[in-house]
Amino acid sequence: MPAVAQLRGHGGPVRALAISSDGQTLLSGSFDGSAIRWSLGRDAAEQVLRFHADTVNATALLKDGRAVTAGADGRIAIWSSGKQQPDAVLEGHKAPIAALALSPDGAMLASAAWDHTVRLWPLAGGGPRVLEGHTQNVNGLTFSGDGRNLISVSYDLTLRIWPLDSSAAPSIVTLPAPLNSVVAFTDGEIAAAGADGKIYFLDRTGKLVSEAVAGPIPVIAMAMSQNGALLAAADVRGSVAIIDRKARTLARRLIGPGLPVWSVAFMPDNGTLLTGGADSVIRRWNTLTGEPIGATIQESPNDPLAAYAGDRGAEVFRACVACHTLTPDQGNKAGPTLSGVFGRRIATLPGYNFSEPLKKLDIVWTPETVSKLFEIGPAAYTPGTKMPEQRIGSDEDRKALVQFLARATEAPVKPGR
Repeated sequence: MPAVAQLRGHGGPVRALAISSDGQTLLSGSFDGSAIRWSLGRDAAEQVLRFHADTVNATALLKDGRAVTAGADGRIAIWSSGKQQPDAVLEGHKAPIAALALSPDGAMLASAAWDHTVRLWPLAGGGPRVLEGHTQNVNGLTFSGDGRNLISVSYDLTLRIWPLDSSAAPSIVTLPAPLNSVVAFTDGEIAAAGADGKIYFLDRTGKLVSEAVAGPIPVIAMAMSQNGALLAAADVRGSVAIIDRKARTLARRLIGPGLPVWSVAFMPDNGTLLTGGADSVIRRWNTLTGEPIGATIQESPNDPLAAYAGDRGAEVFRACVACHTLTPDQGNKAGPTLSGVFGRRIATLPGYNFSEPLKKLDIVWTPETVSKLFEIGPAAYTPGTKMPEQRIGSDEDRKALVQFLARATEAPVKPGR
């Protein structure tokens, strides 16, 4: 077994997680607008996918190895490994997409959105089938274990079971709370997560059979182990309830740093859980003991600041290495590379998908403007940025930072110049 650790690479909260069936690949999506394909065997990022103009709310891994990302921009992108642009883009939703689901046979992709619709996309090609009826945001969906039905949940308090082999109306079940997530077990049972902190268990027809209490606050994400024995229910205060499905009881609670946990996914071993939260870190947990697994690492196992030991500016910059590189050969991460940053106009680096509001700002990066950015904070100085909010109160630390950046990001001189 390789040494395992937490994964840090996104520049914003981790909104979505998808794990391959063999447990070797993870696809994460973030509020920073990017997705990252990770090798779980090497604890390393293999590729950063940038296409969406807003948060990547949902991810999926297809049976042929391709990746799927869906964003708050209402678009779905399908990616082949190693390619910098999507193979295909699926458009039709008129509001943020909140969830994706892959049919058991791998032939169909389903999407749920805040335009109150669900769409079924045949992966072999062709237009989507649009399922209408929800009256509020559709937040979660899953295929039934036999693949015959699609199940969706919404803020409108309803769970709907859509038959896929006909155009018959869905079975509609009204539950006591707005619903955020849903999973379906291979034996036909369904579990829906409510904003009241409860998990509602229904049979394959939609009949409510029992419930379990995850906690007193809304459950915002849910996942089941592959053997169906455990449910993980994450909440907005940063804890994850592990529910024993058979007993309908709380088995244990995973306690993180106290920030919202936006995404959860079980590894194929049925005991290891990955969580993604507001601190931008993907964590591993042993759900049988409730303990975290491993220590936090950066996206690269090599310390990019090792050559600057003892440099105060480098130590200040250490908080930035999860999102930015310093040299052109390292390329972009969740944020753009800072190579050659001084003298460059904001949001003009080729090859990086900047937020539209940044492109309208009249800022050229200099030691003075970088210092101002951290003096008053990105939200105030560069409104519309996806950069996590952070300020440096010390004049000396800001001065040390810009002096370090001037040395470390100087663009190499091209031959003949």
